[in-house]
Amino acid sequence: MPNQPQLEISVTAARELAAIGLAVLMDIRQPFELALEGEVEHAVSLPLFRLKQLLGHQLTEDEQELLDADEPDERDIRHFLALINQHHIGRDQILLCLCNSGRRSLHAAALLRELGYARSLSVRGGIRAWHASPARDS
Repeated sequence: MPNQPQLEISVTAARELAAIGLAVLMDIRQPFELALEGEVEHAVSLPLFRLKQLLGHQLTEDEQELLDADEPDERDIRHFLALINQHHIGRDQILLCLCNSGRRSLHAAALLRELGYARSLSVRGGIRAWHASPARDS
């Protein structure tokens, strides 16, 4: 993936933006990962592979295999559309993508930018960095 300027954001900055309501935190991990690692409070779950399908991108064989491990349904797409409607997400909204290590979230942020969400960012280090960097009490 080509380096795009400011495609990543630190955990600290992501926490601050999400806490004050300036950004939507999107957890793009698969449901089985959420079960293993836990969910992030106030994050919206939208697995990357469902996002890719929604945007009309072809899945790789490995991605399809992971997706097939989950029960196939339309819930994720409906959830994504409901999120957009519920939060009135505009093209200028900050979307913070979070995955396990920060690699898939880079792809998700790039896909969202292709869709016109220019302020989509990947949380650097993913859920591992998120858990390693406890939230500060304000």
